[in-house]
Amino acid sequence: MMTEIEIGQIAEESGVQFGTSGVRGRAAALTDRVCYAYVLGFLQHAERLHQLPPGGRVAVAGDLRPSTDRIARAAMQAISDRGFQPIDCGRVPSPALALYGIQEGIPAVMVTGSHIPADRNGIKFTLPAGEILKEDEQSIISQRVILPASFDDHQALVPSTETPSATTNATAAERYARRYTETFGSRLLAGQRLGVYEHSAVGRDLLSRILAGLGAEVTRLGRSETFIPVDTEAIRSEDVALAAQWAAEHQLDAILSTDGDSDRPLVSDERGRWLRGDVVGILCARFLRADVVVTPLSCNTAVERSRWFSEVRRTRIGSPFVIAEMQAAVSAGAKHVVGYEANGGFLLATDVEFENGTLGALPTRDPVIVQLAILAEAARKRRTVSQLLTELPARFTASDRLQGFPTERSRRLLEQLSHATHEHLERELGGSFGTIAETNRMDGLRITFDSGEILHLRASGNAPELRCYAEADTEARALKITALATEQLQSWR
Repeated sequence: MMTEIEIGQIAEESGVQFGTSGVRGRAAALTDRVCYAYVLGFLQHAERLHQLPPGGRVAVAGDLRPSTDRIARAAMQAISDRGFQPIDCGRVPSPALALYGIQEGIPAVMVTGSHIPADRNGIKFTLPAGEILKEDEQSIISQRVILPASFDDHQALVPSTETPSATTNATAAERYARRYTETFGSRLLAGQRLGVYEHSAVGRDLLSRILAGLGAEVTRLGRSETFIPVDTEAIRSEDVALAAQWAAEHQLDAILSTDGDSDRPLVSDERGRWLRGDVVGILCARFLRADVVVTPLSCNTAVERSRWFSEVRRTRIGSPFVIAEMQAAVSAGAKHVVGYEANGGFLLATDVEFENGTLGALPTRDPVIVQLAILAEAARKRRTVSQLLTELPARFTASDRLQGFPTERSRRLLEQLSHATHEHLERELGGSFGTIAETNRMDGLRITFDSGEILHLRASGNAPELRCYAEADTEARALKITALATEQLQSWR
């Protein structure tokens, strides 16, 4: 028997909901039925926007998590049952799939949980013009869909269900690689010795291929067939140690990596020290000659202090907010607009001209342009990566997270703290940070102290985590602030 249901009800029943980038949840909760319903809701939304014609194509790809293949099959079944043609692009990076969808003028569905643990997963949706925004999410949630009688008692597609006739297309990865090799030429990274920390990133082979195609000598490191949740904002201590070891052992100029779906970069200096995502974002924006930079509230204020850009616009955390503000800047007449996040994800709203060609706009997180910008700029100036960083104002950020902190508990706590007086807040924080100068509630609670130091607390939009960000004039002090804050937060569980 067919069932009609609203996506909002599916979200409430399953716990699989939109976060800062797509829907996320435990893999066990992302049943075939839940995934099928969400994809149907997205397709209906695209139809209503007249961005998916009858019989049209929809691209599908995924990361290397154990649950990805099953979820991708459910997605392709929904696409096929709705009368559209699923295009299986394989296991490719999120930005490669987005680029393919933009170039082909078709929607895309990316199965990924990004950096979160392997027992979780998610789905990202992209329209022909790029990532969906918050208003798109609300429209998808409000869609009523009709689910077929094709699921068993465990919400799995029954074996008798006809396998969707998906078309396999391997050009998404090829086009993504050519985007850089054709724009920058074969000598951009000539003479550079680079390590690629592969772990379980879906773009690991493609990244090595791009770097080698630009002239670098590539050493591949740390490949894993078991999924490793590498978070570019909260780097694991073992990854810190590995990078330092590899840099010394192989005499590398830098080590590069990404998160699970390869849309956020990791870049180390020549000593194997990982760079902060909001620092490399500033350097990449300068490399691309941006006039307007859009970045979330949590990112390093060195972007304003550098005075390199005509305008800096701040947003809430999450790529949909960054994209919306980039669109607003372009509409206001800005010619060179970029955005970046604290996790290192970099978004390009406008084309950029280079000697060998044009780097087209790609309004979704892209790690490769960040990595190439850092390496190319260091080579041009004949400086090491660490020396390149000294061109920035001395301002340092750090971040940490409390895992297993229920989202609703985080939100209630932050709501209480947001309405407290400065004096009460100072007492709650144990007097560790001094006098409060001002607070900002744009996204969570951001506290600026008289010293100029900053503490920012917010609930994660992707997982049951309470995030903590800090900023100070020295790296040691920024790390100390996060340590003190997370210790205090532990007592508030």
